Amino acid sequence: MRAARIHGRRDLRLEELPDLLPEPGQVRLRPAYVGICGSDLHYFSDGAAGIFRIVEPLIPGHEMSGTVDLDPSGRWAPGTPVTVHPATWGPPGQGPRPTWPGGTFLGSASTSPHTQGAMAEHLVVTADQVRPLPGGLPLRRAALVEPLAVGLHAITVAGGVEGRSVLVSGSGPIGLLAAAGALAAGASEVWCADVRPGPLDRARTLGVTEAIDVSAETLPESRFDIVLECAGLPQTLNALLRACARGGSLVQVGNVPNEDRPVNLAPIVSKEIQLRGTFRYDDEIDQAIAMLAATPSIEQVITHERALDDVLDGFAVAADSDASGKVLVRID
Repeated sequence: MRAARIHGRRDLRLEELPDLLPEPGQVRLRPAYVGICGSDLHYFSDGAAGIFRIVEPLIPGHEMSGTVDLDPSGRWAPGTPVTVHPATWGPPGQGPRPTWPGGTFLGSASTSPHTQGAMAEHLVVTADQVRPLPGGLPLRRAALVEPLAVGLHAITVAGGVEGRSVLVSGSGPIGLLAAAGALAAGASEVWCADVRPGPLDRARTLGVTEAIDVSAETLPESRFDIVLECAGLPQTLNALLRACARGGSLVQVGNVPNEDRPVNLAPIVSKEIQLRGTFRYDDEIDQAIAMLAATPSIEQVITHERALDDVLDGFAVAADSDASGKVLVRID
């Protein structure tokens, strides 16, 4: 099978590898589309994503849609359209399930050996990771299931958005999908904030209430019941706390550097703001499938598509956050 493998910093190769054979309890899939995520970009550009460094060749990709190729159990017929939950779970621990130690995640260097991802002609996963797709949900749109689940989990952590005003800070793919999720979940209004014209234009296309350039305008004070920080920029936290309404919630969605930062905590006290963190998702994968099936317009978040042969160009396009939203690699 052909696969894209990252060997180190800015070293991505398209290689021929032995075919994968599923063991009992596993299913072999044929990926059709694989989204390029921010962590994939970091593995390529830096040779690491956060504290997880590549020490052996890594197939990237945890956002995928495709079809069943071989299911030894016979549960799913070849050709069944599917996506996957990219996580497996370790032993039960304290806190929410996504934070339990000991699990795996597709396309991640967090384990040794690394957990290989979906940017290949075959992918083997456990049977309980497989999610069949409903009729009418195209494989191309279904590649958004995983990143949409990130936004939906943030909404869950916020306590829901129905009838509430929402600000999404950062209008990259995760921010756009969080905004689309909030709109579909019944938010009374959804604003998107960014400093780049491209992401703001894409937010307007999704139908958000306002798309505001925060390099030129100031966010309204104490306006939003829910604030979702999706850019991973801790320096924006003070402005977002000012924009959060009394009794509101600010959810940190974007990954931030593991470092000390000065933050004005006074608004958290005086306005009783709930500051919450969110990590990946749990069963929101299933909610994302249903939402994408019911809301075709969310597919507008996809701006570029590249064949597997042109995967390097796909990574270059995805790295230009002003010019691109979600970039997909077409495997077959």
